[in-house]
Order: sequence, then C-alpha cells, then structure tokens
Amino acid sequence: MTRWNEEKCRALIEETCAKGQPLTAALRALVDAFGYIDDAALAPLMQGFARSRAEVRSAIAYYDDFSMRPPGRHSIRLCQAEACQAAGARALTAHACAKTGLQPGQTSADGALTLHNVYCLGLCTHGPAALIDGKPVAELDEDKLDAHLAGLEP
Repeated sequence: MTRWNEEKCRALIEETCAKGQPLTAALRALVDAFGYIDDAALAPLMQGFARSRAEVRSAIAYYDDFSMRPPGRHSIRLCQAEACQAAGARALTAHACAKTGLQPGQTSADGALTLHNVYCLGLCTHGPAALIDGKPVAELDEDKLDAHLAGLEP
C-alpha cells in the first residue's frame, strides 16, 4: 500500500471508468492501492460513476472490505461464517476484542492494529479461521491468537 495520493486516486477511478467497470471495482482499486478510501475520493467517484454522495458512501459502508479510515499497520480478519461459528469463532472474537480493546471495524489509537469481521475465508473445515496480515491461519484458538498478537511489530 502506498500513501494517499489524489493524482493516483483520480487515475485509478478514470481507468476503472474507461474499462466500463462498476463503482465497486474502483473502490476495490482504491483499497488495494491505499488501504482505504479517502474522503477526497468521493467527488471523483461521484463524477466518474454519475452517483450521488449517498450512493457512493452506501456502497463503501455496505462492503466489509471498504473503509474510509486508514487501516492499522497490522490487520486481523476473523471469520464469522457459520462453519467457523460452529467451531468457536464468536468466543474467539470476544477474546480478541477483550485482548486488543477493539471492536470489529476499529483501529487502535496508535494505528498498529485493525480488527475486522469477515465472512468465509474458505477454510471451513479448519475453523475458526482468520487472516492475519493477509496470511490465512486455520484452527485458531485463544492461545494461537495471543501468540500472533504478541508477534506483531508495533
């Protein structure tokens, strides 16, 4: 990820529009490039896709992967799909919240960690599962989660 850059933002939006892709493709491109969608992207998104501010913000809010806040340097995405729930994902999420002081969707004040809920990582027979800094972790329990948290650089 690179630092927010309005020129690159506009180029990504224009490229997506030129290819005839939908708004969500532009949002994905922005998140892939910057980690989030800056408020400065709203006007070019509205113009490029002929959408209102409310429509653009609604699309961002609807999808868990899109955020208008910069992510933490580290990310933990805990699966909440049914198979992981059956394997203890809700208790693990409660433990993660208690351990980090964060609720899903929040980033720590120091910008070190963002905690997310996600729905299905494709590790259904090995739940609970998570993505920790983009790497899949299966059969996660409290001890394993604590070890991963301890291993994250500040």
